[in-house]
Amino acid sequence: MQVMWLWILATLLAFFVKGLCGFANALVFSAVIGFGAPNVNISPVEICLSFPSNVIMTWKTRRNLKARIYVPLVLLVLAGSIPGAFFLKNVDAQILKVFFGVVVVLIGVEMLLREYSSLQLKESKILLVVIGIISGAMCGLFGIGALLAAYVSRVTRSGDEFKANINAVFVFENIFRIILYAAIGVINLTSLKQTATLFPFMLIGLFAGMKSSSYLDDKLVKKIVISFLILSGIILVVKNI
Repeated sequence: MQVMWLWILATLLAFFVKGLCGFANALVFSAVIGFGAPNVNISPVEICLSFPSNVIMTWKTRRNLKARIYVPLVLLVLAGSIPGAFFLKNVDAQILKVFFGVVVVLIGVEMLLREYSSLQLKESKILLVVIGIISGAMCGLFGIGALLAAYVSRVTRSGDEFKANINAVFVFENIFRIILYAAIGVINLTSLKQTATLFPFMLIGLFAGMKSSSYLDDKLVKKIVISFLILSGIILVVKNI
């Protein structure tokens, strides 16, 4: 097991990113810790830290919530989380991670190019269904909502609207996954003790990131979101090839 300072560093970095752009904390956390610990040990700690952070961010940006965005995604993500959580416990998903990483990078690059063009993307119900289900499986497997972030970023108008709706989805997904993880034994007393130790560092990182984002304009925040999306895909690929 890694020394505690590495877990603390991972928590501070991950939740600073969370506060800054609204997601990617799971990828940053696992990128720092994951080279020496399996997902089954990382995910329960990360989910228990993520849940309160998602509640805080959703509450802070609640005026920007749009039911037409987050409600369908909640249902689809929950549906995908069931097989994902069981795969986490029973399947070596290394190849799956590489595939998802490549997909995330391609989506992120396409989004970045769109930021420099005048094209306007229309919402696609087919894309909603595909991304929602795949995102649910990714959340169940790795606690990663990168594909979900890609979609929400494309159908929201501002940084606060993005953060409100994606974190609302995460809140419901977290509740479901915490219950499921506890039921199948992924969350246990050891992971809860680890969470309690790291909780203050999560709050420090989160509020520092939220404060930093308040000084940035929406266009810059969106480019930061897209950059972390691309980075998250690269991390997934590099860690698993």
